[in-house]
Amino acid sequence: MKEESGELPGASLVELAALRLTREILGGGTEPGERLVEEQLTRRFGISRAPLREALRLLAQQGLVEHLPRRGVRVAILSDTDIQELYAVRDVLERHAVRSTPPGADLAGVTAAMKAMRAADARADHFEVATAHREFHVAVVALAGNRQLTLTYESILVKIQLYMALNLRREATRARPHDGVHRHERLHEAVRTHDAAAVLEALAEHGARSYLA
Repeated sequence: MKEESGELPGASLVELAALRLTREILGGGTEPGERLVEEQLTRRFGISRAPLREALRLLAQQGLVEHLPRRGVRVAILSDTDIQELYAVRDVLERHAVRSTPPGADLAGVTAAMKAMRAADARADHFEVATAHREFHVAVVALAGNRQLTLTYESILVKIQLYMALNLRREATRARPHDGVHRHERLHEAVRTHDAAAVLEALAEHGARSYLA
């Protein structure tokens, strides 16, 4: 894991520790299966074991870390089957959301997410770019107006982002600059048409499964 020193402020140690760990894991700063050593983390974050363990428990609920009996905590490992299943569930939820979106749905959230993605891409921050991609897709699904669907969908995308973190360096070496933004701009244009068939076609061509190669 990349070292990042600095004591966390005291307002909400659990939340802040969880946010920092999430950024390191989803930003590609750790490898799947890598152990997260409590002594090292408490020293780096300047906190006690209690808030750190609670933060790790929250990340375990999200599927980002795994607690192993008598072996501590490690970054979660996703098998090929896990990844295929996550993408399959994601696809089902997206299709249902698109078909359930009412005509004339307010696109302000989608447009704001697209703007945030362009800004993250301009900063070339891998974690922020991947997070912006996820938030854009969540905004598209949220158009259906089904809160439970959106929450379930977002939980799936967080796990997919864990896998995508492994591909950040590989994609950076083979993809053209701003490819990710351009793909999402095409999807954004389809959403703006309020044409479910066009959105589904754009999603099918989106290229997310290149991460499975």
